[in-house]
Amino acid sequence: MNKSITCGTGRARKTPANDFQTHRVALDRTASRRSDRKANCCFTCLTCNIVTMDAAEFRRRGKEMVDFVADYLENIEHRRVYPDVEPGYLRSMIPSEAPLEPESYEDVLKDVDRVIMPGITHWQSPHFHAYFPSASSYPALLADMLCGGLGCIGFTWAASPACTELETVMLDWLGKMLQLPEDFLAGTKGQGGGVIQGTASEATLMALLAARCKAVKCVHESDPQRSEADIISKLIAYTSEEAHSSVERAGLIGGVGIRMVATDEHFSVRAETLEKMVAEDKAAGFIPFFFCATLGTTPSCAFDKITELGPLCNAENIWMHIDAAYAGSSFICPEFRPLLDGVEFADSFNFNPHKWLLVNFDCSAMWVKKRTDLIGAFKLDPVYLKYDNQESGLVTDYRHWGIPLGRRFRSLKLWFVFRMYGQSGLQAYIRKHVELAKVFETMVKKDKRFEICAEVVLGLVCFRLKGSDELNEALLKEMTHLGRIHLVPCKLRGRFVLRFAVCGRTTELRHVQEAWTHITELSSELLLKHHS
Repeated sequence: MNKSITCGTGRARKTPANDFQTHRVALDRTASRRSDRKANCCFTCLTCNIVTMDAAEFRRRGKEMVDFVADYLENIEHRRVYPDVEPGYLRSMIPSEAPLEPESYEDVLKDVDRVIMPGITHWQSPHFHAYFPSASSYPALLADMLCGGLGCIGFTWAASPACTELETVMLDWLGKMLQLPEDFLAGTKGQGGGVIQGTASEATLMALLAARCKAVKCVHESDPQRSEADIISKLIAYTSEEAHSSVERAGLIGGVGIRMVATDEHFSVRAETLEKMVAEDKAAGFIPFFFCATLGTTPSCAFDKITELGPLCNAENIWMHIDAAYAGSSFICPEFRPLLDGVEFADSFNFNPHKWLLVNFDCSAMWVKKRTDLIGAFKLDPVYLKYDNQESGLVTDYRHWGIPLGRRFRSLKLWFVFRMYGQSGLQAYIRKHVELAKVFETMVKKDKRFEICAEVVLGLVCFRLKGSDELNEALLKEMTHLGRIHLVPCKLRGRFVLRFAVCGRTTELRHVQEAWTHITELSSELLLKHHS
């Protein structure tokens, strides 16, 4: 006769009856040890669960955290925007190892103020004018809280149908707001669709890898004996000399060469220049296969002439990807939509709602004209990811559309923001930022000591003190040292240039005026020293 008993590991197993008493003693000893451990609260096992925060405390602490974040954002303009710390400041402020015993929530929150806040660059500050905006809004923050609470990992439709289906619909909503051609939308007779990537860098890489796969297949069809390695060694991609460094990095990851295309006087790539480079490369035995156009370059917010470049790429069978990471949000405004003219020639298009559309990081929207080009390059189907209806044609599995398998429920942020702001509210927000940039441009132009270095199209102004690079570097260094406003530089035609971007959701006219006053005062002091 056998009896079922549970051993100290918690697993049931069959034991002969004559050994049962021996095991009973062992079980008693195990129970005694568990009791001791439970009393000491330093071990976890099947009968001892250490709960550091239950639902009741979570409700209370959650409300406190909302207050903490709201207070932070309401008073952020009074903080020094750029931190005054040295590299490695944090390590000495916390223990060298994780705590053995649980600590209180109060102690953790105290250390947020003591340890974290001194090292924060306040991206949401109205005094932050560096890089490009990093959008944030209360509806998006609440949606992110819901995303974390639901905790679903949407790698397949079956893993969480709502996670997949809302993303598909939200990308269609957004595509319609941008007036994208129907070929890019999932809910049409077209073959395209949208997906949320983490960043524009990921979107560029995905487009390049899909284009590489398509090019290799195309060459194989005409020359089956040619090896994949040989084909890839001959592939050539192109992008603007003003393009973001992530495009070049995509080439490094993809193992293909990238050529930088020279720009015109407006820092834009023109078709004539690219056409000449493509002809040269084809004559040398290379295979042009990918061009990344930029709408709103990082240095100066310049726009490549995609109405010219698109037909060229189509004629040469070159995949044209459009990176509009920053500027893309503005295309929801009718007056800025012409900047996107030519998108009908593109194979893929991407921009970051997390930059300028009040959806907090991360949320990078990407569309492809033919989703099979993207899915075909990355599709793998292990048995543990298979499910009913998978091949019905009615579902989307976004694990085939990007690098990661797991996916957060990021479309909730779009859904909340679109519904609570409406298209009109988002358009008004973008227009306000553009108007504030124009105000700053006007103030720069009125001061004869300064010059505007690139056309101001949206919310970025590139300017500099007339004079040497060293003079402008000294000005930026002093601004950074004082930490009242935060700017970063760029190089345009080899010259050191300052970038003033309107970034914060709460930025008002007075903040722009205060920033300009600060810049001119520092410039006066600097010029006085320079000429003395």
